[in-house]
Amino acid sequence: MSAQKDIDLVIFDCDGVLINSEEIASAVCVEALAELGLRLTLQQYASRYSGRPVADAWRLVEADHGKPLPTGFREKVDTEVLRRFSLSLEPIDGVVDMLKGLRLPRCVASSTTLPLLKGNLAQVGLAGFFDPSVFSVSQVKRGKPAPDVFLFAASQMGADPHRCLVIEDSAAGVTAARRAGMRAIGFSGGGHTAPDHAEKLTAQGAFAVVHAMRELATLLG
Repeated sequence: MSAQKDIDLVIFDCDGVLINSEEIASAVCVEALAELGLRLTLQQYASRYSGRPVADAWRLVEADHGKPLPTGFREKVDTEVLRRFSLSLEPIDGVVDMLKGLRLPRCVASSTTLPLLKGNLAQVGLAGFFDPSVFSVSQVKRGKPAPDVFLFAASQMGADPHRCLVIEDSAAGVTAARRAGMRAIGFSGGGHTAPDHAEKLTAQGAFAVVHAMRELATLLG
């Protein structure tokens, strides 16, 4: 791949690609569901539910398990996720060096709500690599795996979707990128991913999957 010739814009997912938030949030959700008798491993939870807007993920949990979640459950989980973010949120290993070396235009397009998204990036020192080009599912009608947030990001950046490259760690995100007419590179280096994660991202249409940010830097030229 010759990124300089073929790509006008690199669109990064945030959770699980730029920061370790996916691993933290998934762990909290697994613990909370276990209290309800719904037992999943961290990898099972992330593989099935990550990459989607939180509300969509909980609706899918309810559908899978055939009963509604208790009143106040989501609020309790959200509070604990934010508490652990305050203690443990950090950039994915190697992401700072990768971003420092990236010469292509870039932005973020995430399933996280805009205020939290911007706050998380600022907390770990990554906001300066993207401001003001940070876009959220809260700015569009549908979340991933629908293509809306990626198409919105491309339009705001003045880029042709067919000349955009998406970096994603979730199957839902790769699906969204492909539905937007964009190429996608999968990232399987997060602590929430299972051994077969690369295969799942490839099956959804990622043309390459990297396990480390140095591999991504090489692909981006």
